[in-house]
Amino acid sequence: MCSINSVEVVKVSQIKEFVEQIGERFEQQYFTVIERQMSKTSANSMQYFASRLAAKTAVLKILDLEENWHFLWHDIEIQQLSRGEPTIVLSARGQEIAAKLGIDRWLLSISHTSCYAAASAIAISGFEADSNFQ
Repeated sequence: MCSINSVEVVKVSQIKEFVEQIGERFEQQYFTVIERQMSKTSANSMQYFASRLAAKTAVLKILDLEENWHFLWHDIEIQQLSRGEPTIVLSARGQEIAAKLGIDRWLLSISHTSCYAAASAIAISGFEADSNFQ
């Protein structure tokens, strides 16, 4: 079993500036419909968007796609499981690249303050094949 970790920190004020400058276009460019809907249930949408952007950027770094980020924002979706923990859902190109890299499991932690949002993404390969891991 092998794992790769990436940590990303985003300034909440930077997200606020983006939203003020380009408005809803910012949200549409970087976030899926589900993520935008979930932001409406958040107590602070700027912290929500900052934490999701940090998570997506961490995933892009693991997939080694930082230079092609503009193609993949909607192929990486941060969802919330029933118990509240965040999870990474890949589709289209993101899913294809992860499969080529042998990634079969993701772990994600997100946190934020009023000033910063941080995310730690861990990609695990060989998880399903490792019979010692229960």
